[in-house]
Amino acid sequence: MSDPSLPLLSTGELLRGIVDEVTESRARDYAIMQKIAELNRRGAATELGYKNLPLVLRDAVRWDKNTATRWVEQAAKLSGEITPTGSEITARLPITATAAAEGALSIEHVAVVAEAMQTLPADREAQLVDYARQFEPTLVRALGKKLIYGLFQNDPEPTDPQPEPACSRNRLTLRQTKDGVVKYAGTMDPVTGATLMAALGPLAKPRPATAEGPDPRTLDERQGDALAELLDLVLRADVLPEHGGEAVALTVTVDYDHLAEQAGAATLDNGVHLPADQIRQLACSAGILPIVLGSRSQPLNVGRRSRLFTSAIRRALVARDHGCAFPGCGRPPKHCDAHHIQHWADGGDTSLDNGVLLCRHHHTLIHRSGWDVTIEHGMPVFYPPAWLDPERRPRHNQLHTAA
Repeated sequence: MSDPSLPLLSTGELLRGIVDEVTESRARDYAIMQKIAELNRRGAATELGYKNLPLVLRDAVRWDKNTATRWVEQAAKLSGEITPTGSEITARLPITATAAAEGALSIEHVAVVAEAMQTLPADREAQLVDYARQFEPTLVRALGKKLIYGLFQNDPEPTDPQPEPACSRNRLTLRQTKDGVVKYAGTMDPVTGATLMAALGPLAKPRPATAEGPDPRTLDERQGDALAELLDLVLRADVLPEHGGEAVALTVTVDYDHLAEQAGAATLDNGVHLPADQIRQLACSAGILPIVLGSRSQPLNVGRRSRLFTSAIRRALVARDHGCAFPGCGRPPKHCDAHHIQHWADGGDTSLDNGVLLCRHHHTLIHRSGWDVTIEHGMPVFYPPAWLDPERRPRHNQLHTAA
């Protein structure tokens, strides 16, 4: 029987109720996990005459074998990192243990945090747990990897061999069949691959819907057709089609201090990191746009005001936001629109301070939902609707900025 009071609740109240009940459920799951870890520690399966603990749990709580195995494996992973004793939590990851006991984290969240903290120093635990309070486990894992990269990218490694020249990593195999079809396969170094993706992006977009429906081609088919069109353009023209209001180009972003010191790393517009000592060569290449960032990651020497989102402003948005700025979204710049935070019709300027990159999904969400976005200290800040967070605490896209 359904609850007769549910139709009387608002949508926000229903969602808030789900959040509260999931929080309680996660706290119970964490308590169960600690009991499983203790059973595993004391060898309960042997004591009870079973081959292993998943078989005990299969009979005890009627889990199927795969589910029981997953719980035992997660418990084993957690037991080495978090060990509550009595009513007080004593743990090697105390912040994680506290959040999990509160029900703020799922068991999958805790396992991901424990995995990342095997590499990260203890003082990064709070930051990683904060990510876990906001995002799903898959994204927390990606953010953890980003933290690890930021921590070790500048470590001196004088004994490492010099990287091979980029051209040595480019391979292309072409084979023509008897019926004339050409099959190809290969690999590219990060710069060449990012350049190709930047060139194919605008050509591989789905065609506008017609009376017959939307574009029926798959992504692979669209990219294949885009490559054919790109080859045709190269043969008969010296310019490529515009994308986002500007000619196709590869953007390389680098911190000013790193550029001056020839240290650190630069970032391609698809998120790939490159050693800063490769930037000078890239800056000489046609179709590559170097964007130099100041100490607060604000683009230098780029116009901030214009009636339209010009090429310069869009490049500045790409350099600042690195893709969709919505918290947790990893869509690259080529899949994003430039959004007016204060609509042009309402008196908003078309400027860096009034713009933010959003993918189509989150662009629509911002226009139609309770999410708000502002620019604070030169960076986009998002405020969730009250049903998601009654305190409406600010959020950032740490996927693009964590390091």
